[in-house]
Amino acid sequence: MSSPALPAAKPRMTPAERRATVSLASIYALRLLGMFVILPVFALYAKELPGGASRTLIGVALGAYGLTQAVLQIPFGWASDRWGRKPVIYMGLAFFVAGSFLAAAAHDIGWVIVGRALQGAGAISAAVLALTADLTREAVRTRAMAAIGITIAATFAASLIVGPVLKALIGVPGIFALTGLLALGAMAVVRFAVPVPEDGSGERELVPGQLAQVARDPQLLRLNYGTFALHAVLMALFTEVPFALRDGGIAPERHWIVYLPVIVVSILLMLPFLRRVDRPDRGKPLMNAAVTVLLASVLGVAAALHSLVALCIALTVFFAALNLLEAMLPSLVSKYSGAQTRGAAIGVNSSAQFLGAFAGAAAGGWLAEHLGDASVFVFSVVLIALWLAATATMAAPGARAANYSMGET
Repeated sequence: MSSPALPAAKPRMTPAERRATVSLASIYALRLLGMFVILPVFALYAKELPGGASRTLIGVALGAYGLTQAVLQIPFGWASDRWGRKPVIYMGLAFFVAGSFLAAAAHDIGWVIVGRALQGAGAISAAVLALTADLTREAVRTRAMAAIGITIAATFAASLIVGPVLKALIGVPGIFALTGLLALGAMAVVRFAVPVPEDGSGERELVPGQLAQVARDPQLLRLNYGTFALHAVLMALFTEVPFALRDGGIAPERHWIVYLPVIVVSILLMLPFLRRVDRPDRGKPLMNAAVTVLLASVLGVAAALHSLVALCIALTVFFAALNLLEAMLPSLVSKYSGAQTRGAAIGVNSSAQFLGAFAGAAAGGWLAEHLGDASVFVFSVVLIALWLAATATMAAPGARAANYSMGET
């Protein structure tokens, strides 16, 4: 009588895969710090600049980074498929450095907008995520992408906590200059820590019409809209939350005492669910549940603006859902796209991410100025409700994920 078959052991990352994941996650984090670290302090800082009396211009300055990111993610992802990931990453980081120092030297809201736009021209997200996929096997790729997602969440958490502290120590111009220096450090990581793919990824000929193919894919369209909505809502909320905390009696330089427990608890709430992302039968239901929680949390934030305790609870739930979705979406995009079009697919998705960041910040500022604070939350709820409707008709990722294989490394 034969003994029952034991479940197959879960594949483990090789040392090369771990090195690639850690180094690429650190590059992603160093660059995203430029977008995240000013979120808790920028609206209040910009209000004191010449031209900063307009909430609309504050929103544009906050989101200008996302606009140029959105425009250039597809060309950068496409270029990385053709000429290699590393050269594209170097070029993007150079743009980011130049924009950071320009924003640091700006004396009015107009030049801050220009600096933020130049920062955003360093659109390397697609190239970094595509290189992650190049350097990992399919069996461990979800974990690599999730590690990057967790790094994004940790960077976001750290930014909310240290942003107010840094503002008190070196001011917002100093923060911009610091992010430029960190981007220079990221260049060194690319040079000395990131492996080069053995299979020549990034040296292949482009398939004619691949960008159109990626843009028309119904499953990728759903993921792209979700990425857009997630970041639009995030940026829209940060045209409101800093003012709510200030009006609640917390000085701007002490906002970290709210953000620290909120982010720590939200990550602890998210981690048990993140372990289920790898299972094909759980991916879609988990995403649907996370989007539903996100919707409920935005309604909670809207209802809690005048109660500090309730606001903290609602923000904790919001960030738990956001961090989980942030970790899931890049992996799902990688699974639904093929090896030949992965850079283009991730480029389109990254464009959706940053277009959402721009749209959310700009719309949030304009709506708050012209229609009142409540309209910002109506805008956010509509975006999430449409996302929930889109995920309801989305196919499970398992079948599509089997359409390509990266082989062994």
